[in-house]
Amino acid sequence: MTPTPLLAALALLLTSALVSLADPPNPWMGTWKLNEAKSKLSPGAVKNTKVVYSPQDKVMIQIMTEGVDKDGNAIRSVWTGKFDERDYLVSLDEMVDTRSYKQIDANTLEFIAKKESQVIATGRVVLSADGKIRTVTTTGTDKDGKKFENISVYEKQ
Repeated sequence: MTPTPLLAALALLLTSALVSLADPPNPWMGTWKLNEAKSKLSPGAVKNTKVVYSPQDKVMIQIMTEGVDKDGNAIRSVWTGKFDERDYLVSLDEMVDTRSYKQIDANTLEFIAKKESQVIATGRVVLSADGKIRTVTTTGTDKDGKKFENISVYEKQ
């Protein structure tokens, strides 16, 4: 007995649905835009106005930032790694050599940014329950040795 085209189509649809359920979308992935009005940034702080999380090779994650420094000059950085507490290189950023992330729970990350193996900033990234808002709280020391604390609120695009 040969399957009818309707049964074959139904089987294909069911298989696709099961594959989708097995690999749910990651709520961190996507483009995030800074909502400066809801953020609390230290005077002269770097502003990452756009952050993009994207999967790399099914096990790695890339985080690309774009923004401006205290003088309004365009800045950018790229980090590729895992949320496994290990230091991974940061490119295009004169302030940071490496960054590590630790996943606390499904909606919370902690990070450490280093320059020449010295911690210059730590922070926490919290994803809202609906996956539409990322709040990043960062404390550290800027390149002039001044302490800072920033709360940056991002909206998913």
